[in-house]
Amino acid sequence: MSLLGSCFKILDCSTKILESYSVFLNFVLKPKFTVITTYNNIYLSLGSNMGNRFEYLQRAVDAVFTEIGAIHKISSVYETPALGFDGDAFLNCVLWVRTTLTAKQTLKAIQKIEGKLGRNRAATLQTYIPRTIDIDILLYNDEAFAEKNLQVPHPRMQDRRFVLQPLAEVNGQLRHPVLKDNVIKLLSKTKDESQIAKQSKWLRNPKQDYDISRLNYIAIEGNIGAGKTSLATKLATDFNAKLILERFKDNPFLPKFYEDQQRYAFPLEMSFLADRYQQLLEDITQFDLFKDCVVADYDAYKSLIFAKVTLAEEEYNLYKKLFHLMHKELPKPDVYVYLYQNTERLLENIQKRGRKYEKGIAPEYLQKINEGYLQFIKTQPKEKVKIIDVSEKDFVKNRKDYLGVLQQILE
Repeated sequence: MSLLGSCFKILDCSTKILESYSVFLNFVLKPKFTVITTYNNIYLSLGSNMGNRFEYLQRAVDAVFTEIGAIHKISSVYETPALGFDGDAFLNCVLWVRTTLTAKQTLKAIQKIEGKLGRNRAATLQTYIPRTIDIDILLYNDEAFAEKNLQVPHPRMQDRRFVLQPLAEVNGQLRHPVLKDNVIKLLSKTKDESQIAKQSKWLRNPKQDYDISRLNYIAIEGNIGAGKTSLATKLATDFNAKLILERFKDNPFLPKFYEDQQRYAFPLEMSFLADRYQQLLEDITQFDLFKDCVVADYDAYKSLIFAKVTLAEEEYNLYKKLFHLMHKELPKPDVYVYLYQNTERLLENIQKRGRKYEKGIAPEYLQKINEGYLQFIKTQPKEKVKIIDVSEKDFVKNRKDYLGVLQQILE
């Protein structure tokens, strides 16, 4: 109550500010909303029976992580006899991967990986022969379909113990979308009596090299259209982080502000301040046993940056007093990531996402916002700030760009 009492003293300065305080209360009490991002769960079977088999498996795992998506789980490695031909024994494993790629895109990436690792897929499709690496799509979400060169679920997975055993280890309750049995049941029913031997050596998940959980709280910032939400969502999905997204869609003043900035600037900034304060105070301070860290697509200080651009001087001075009262109670990020995009690219991104109320944003407005961020960054400890130029990157569609951004965050 002491904070709210202080707020009243400041807000009592003018009728306009008192009206805006009602906006503050409405935003504090309003419910949260959930943003859902779709990731595909795919299960891959890997096998090798040529050369250094374990090394080929590890190289394939590394390539899957780089080209396809984050590896959620890796099974143990099993040695199994060659099936259907005379040859050296295979080393096999199963990966559970989360990706934004379609099934066709995944198959194309797999073929690329196999080619780099020395497999001639055309020569091995018609017959069973030794191979440096063999990667098969077992399951793609809970879908079932048949297309040229791709059938999901894999038509023979239920007949192969060297597939079912590691798959059961990765996700035993996973249900076959056609047969309807889970993997444990399929393993108990399979007619394959091949002897398979679990190996003591484990494959390494390359995700460990990019683990952001060493940072308890990461704030992703940037100008309008820089890609803050996209990056924060990917990080949270890949690394089991608690995701905090700004609730701008619920703000009734935002479309009105872009139509009449002078009239709606103050209620807009007050509503954002109230909502950001409530969200960050609740979500960051509330401990979550099931999450490894926190990732937010904004930092509380953005309220002051935008307010300085949009408000008249006397309004800004009052706003700043209120902001500092609130800001001192909020947790501070371990690392502050600023995504820099040039103005031309920002405008392109804004047009692509198609929000009607953003179509009239002027380049000059974006430039002022950028200057405000840079001035704030200058006041922060250098070791806590990561400025990443993403003007020539597409970390949403290009996984290598995404991993490059991750490396810069963790440097």
